[in-house]
Amino acid sequence: MGPHPAVAAIRLAVRRVLHDVLTDLTERGGRPAPAPAPRVGRPGRTVGSSAGAAPHDPLPDTAPLVLVACSGGADSMALASALAFEAPKLGIRAGGITVDHGLQDGSALRAAEVVSRMTALRLDPALSVAVRVGRDGGPEAAARDARYAALDEAADRLGAVAVLLGHTRDDQAETVLLGLARGSGIRSLSGMAEVSGGPGDPGARGGRSHRYRRPFLQVDRQTARKACMVQSLAVWDDPHNIDPAYTRSRLRHEGLPALEKALGKGVVEALARTAQLSRDDADALDAWAAEAESGVRDEDGRLECAKLYALPPAVRRRVLRRAVVAAGSPAGSLFARHIEEVDRLITGWRGQGAINLPGRVEAQRQGGRLVIRQG
Repeated sequence: MGPHPAVAAIRLAVRRVLHDVLTDLTERGGRPAPAPAPRVGRPGRTVGSSAGAAPHDPLPDTAPLVLVACSGGADSMALASALAFEAPKLGIRAGGITVDHGLQDGSALRAAEVVSRMTALRLDPALSVAVRVGRDGGPEAAARDARYAALDEAADRLGAVAVLLGHTRDDQAETVLLGLARGSGIRSLSGMAEVSGGPGDPGARGGRSHRYRRPFLQVDRQTARKACMVQSLAVWDDPHNIDPAYTRSRLRHEGLPALEKALGKGVVEALARTAQLSRDDADALDAWAAEAESGVRDEDGRLECAKLYALPPAVRRRVLRRAVVAAGSPAGSLFARHIEEVDRLITGWRGQGAINLPGRVEAQRQGGRLVIRQG
């Protein structure tokens, strides 16, 4: 008899992502270790049977390492168990890391408990990293930035080829609604990518654009929790997830239920589809903008306002955003209102002065050219 349907679903999702990781590693010139040969004539050991851990011999240190970011919650524990089961069969070492944000009493003790649970799943290495959370962007954004910085540092130090994140289809729906509320455009509506380099995709620099993988974006939160229950995996429910002081918590427990009550079931699935369709459109427009950019510059590489004006607005704004980021403006601090102000130098020119942008970048129209530079 096969595994419970919930367990089968999470394992299949992780197996697909691990195959993608190996494919990408090969294409980038890496040498993934071959999957270990089946064991013949040796009885299987019952190791971690309640969590579905597969018996396996230790893999060499040269085998690629994939980490799971594990908070101890149901989503990440389900992901950790699936990684522990699937990775050795593909010749991949499976490890885990939990981040202690230090925002709650007893957080260090809980982090130690998560490490113990990851170790019981045969994740190696299994470690905890403590971070200090700042205040920039609000508590949720600051905690996220600190978490990704810690994950990046650990992945670099350990030589991990990927870090798996436990975001589910429900998380994706919430992200789409938050983007809609901000009015940030189609890229914000595209939600979280299955493959990325972190917030604002900073991993696009330094060869880390494929570091973060989200196997569960097509898996609902209930399936992940069920998988933990049938495997007798202990989980920790973060009280912040039900604290109305946090925007995402209010959306999860008040906003989405209200939408489902008004519109009927299927809102989460529809929002997840919206994310994928929006991402496809945004990717196409980004590619168009990248191709168009060279055609709107003069011989000295300066942007020509007349040629920019001729572009479709969605493409032009993307060209402008690329130019502003290239000049030194942090992508995470650059919002739609900033690009709209720069765009008015092209479409609503009335002799206005320079536009001040994040990162001490200035945009100014001079002699029919758009000059963007750090001042």
